[in-house]
Amino acid sequence: MSLALILALAMILDAALGEPRWVWSRVSHPAVVMGNLIAAADARFNHGPFRQIKGAVTLVALVLGAWITGWLIAQLGGVITAIATAILLSHRSLVAHVEAVARGLRQSLAEGRRAVAQIVGRDTAQMDQADVSRAAIESAAENVSDGVIAPLFWFLIAGLPGMMVYKMVNTADSMIGYRTPRHAEFGWAAARLDDLLNLAPARLTALMIWALHPPRSDWSGIATDAAKHRSPNAGWPEAAMARAIDTALSGPRSYHGTREDFPFVHPRGTQDAGPAQILAATSVLWRLWASMLAALLVLAVLL
Repeated sequence: MSLALILALAMILDAALGEPRWVWSRVSHPAVVMGNLIAAADARFNHGPFRQIKGAVTLVALVLGAWITGWLIAQLGGVITAIATAILLSHRSLVAHVEAVARGLRQSLAEGRRAVAQIVGRDTAQMDQADVSRAAIESAAENVSDGVIAPLFWFLIAGLPGMMVYKMVNTADSMIGYRTPRHAEFGWAAARLDDLLNLAPARLTALMIWALHPPRSDWSGIATDAAKHRSPNAGWPEAAMARAIDTALSGPRSYHGTREDFPFVHPRGTQDAGPAQILAATSVLWRLWASMLAALLVLAVLL
């Protein structure tokens, strides 16, 4: 079974089944296992001198473990590989979490805040409807790159082992890749490697969104706004999404009680975002999914 066909099957399985609770309530999801390993390494090694070296060595060990695990699973055949790949994708769960914010806002602002708090790390207590909506849309844009396009990209490059490595590094970055007193040194290698692994996928995500929405998209504007983002990668899909749904994103927000005055992305777009704009963003996600699936099926036929 070709890599393209395996990925196409995995995408269909993920879209159809998502992350069924009846399975993951009984066994640990691979992402949870990865998180537990990273947390254990953080507790065991992140102290004393040479933290940056310890963090880099820990990351190498985690990457090697992920590669070997992916290689072993891939030896079980195409169907098992497709199932494992589907488990590592998160398109349907991402859409479900983002749509939950729109449903929450339609009930009340408090419900919208509660729903968005499940998917973003910023302070939500003082958010208005536009703040909640922007946060959900930004999460949709960034996570479709991290959780869907990047895993698919690295699978095509290096098979299931490459995808496993990417997921391990991305999970490590989300847990220890912060410039805090505790993790600035120990998580440095994870943060830098995650930036490197997302360099191409983030721009590919933006390119695909741009190509699928030509009437509203402006590539030069996307590139300009992406350069303003605090992340070297997240700004690309965010800027493309902003133009695809004609909505201003980013802007001021608070983290741990501290207000950050980030500039707006696509400031000429709608600034009074609401449930309609959130659902427009999930429509973009499904267009991306459909275009990727079609491309993979074409590759599967040709190769």
